Amino acid sequence: MKKYKKQNKKLHFLASVFKKPYLCISYFTLGRKGKFIFYNTFGEMINRELIRIKIVQLTYAYYQNGNKNMDNAEKELLFSLSKAYDLYNYLLALIVAITKEARRHTEIATQRAQREGTEPPSQKFAYNRFAIQLEENKQLNEFMESQKQTWENDIEFVRKVYSQIEQSQIYQDYLADEEESYNADRELWRKLYKALIQDNDDLESLLEEKSLYWNDDKEIVDTFVIKTIKRFDPKNKNKQELLPEYKDLEDKDFARKLFRSTILNADQYQRYMSETSRNWDFSRLAYMDVVIMQIALAEMLTFPNIPVSVTINEYVDLAKLYSTPKSGGYINGMLDAIARYLIHTGKLFKSMEEPRSKKRGAEDNLIDN
Repeated sequence: MKKYKKQNKKLHFLASVFKKPYLCISYFTLGRKGKFIFYNTFGEMINRELIRIKIVQLTYAYYQNGNKNMDNAEKELLFSLSKAYDLYNYLLALIVAITKEARRHTEIATQRAQREGTEPPSQKFAYNRFAIQLEENKQLNEFMESQKQTWENDIEFVRKVYSQIEQSQIYQDYLADEEESYNADRELWRKLYKALIQDNDDLESLLEEKSLYWNDDKEIVDTFVIKTIKRFDPKNKNKQELLPEYKDLEDKDFARKLFRSTILNADQYQRYMSETSRNWDFSRLAYMDVVIMQIALAEMLTFPNIPVSVTINEYVDLAKLYSTPKSGGYINGMLDAIARYLIHTGKLFKSMEEPRSKKRGAEDNLIDN
């Protein structure tokens, strides 16, 4: 099943590339379904790992789609990144929608209990402290209002998730626990999200109908939602800050510069690949490998503050996800060789550690002496 989902996401992207130019530029992460997940350790939703993923997809689509309009492609890049942020807010709003549905159920059950003289239902979940704080969050409400987004049109899905929650052991344990605290309420929603929302096929189908981006975006956005839940503090009340779209304008500029450099200097970068591929079978290189190395070279040569090793590691990981089984090792060796060639010829002003073989030889000489 894991292998199927991985290949399905690849096919979903490739199919959409050929259906309509610049329409579905998405990314794939393995996360709980495999080895890799890219997430942010600072405080913004859109980080550089996500930007790199989007640019790999967009560059591939740019070359496959014939209509090579740089300005349109750049707009699509920024739009695809903004859609990931929309999804982040929409998934947070799902927690609010489920809580409102729980409150409606509780009110109906309470009225029935009063009529029948039976014990009223627990209101603990319906008035969960964390969920209420999220419901009142000023930033979330303003965003949802500006985007005209709501879960009311998908109330049957909301009710289905609420029913699954009621039947879950997590929910039963929560109601049975005598602890009444904000921390317990917040922890409940972290557990519920991971158990019932993070890996929900019905939700993925629903999101795919709403946006061609969202189905593939969801896995990485889930990590941001969970991070946001853990960050909530009752002291902040309705002014609790959500993750901003970008850390600052520098990251947005990074996306633009990296993409433009990749496309505008393509011939130069491919010449570097050819010049340093004497020991490699360059002619049999997968097309996606060429795209990934082209972006990596653009990053090396455009951003002086990013170490060569960081760039190589990032794109080796992407090659393992997107290309052939052997691509990771091939691209690692190629990028290492190209970077050393560029440094040696004065085209790249960065430093790299000596190759292990040379370092080991120097250490052996020291021992002999």
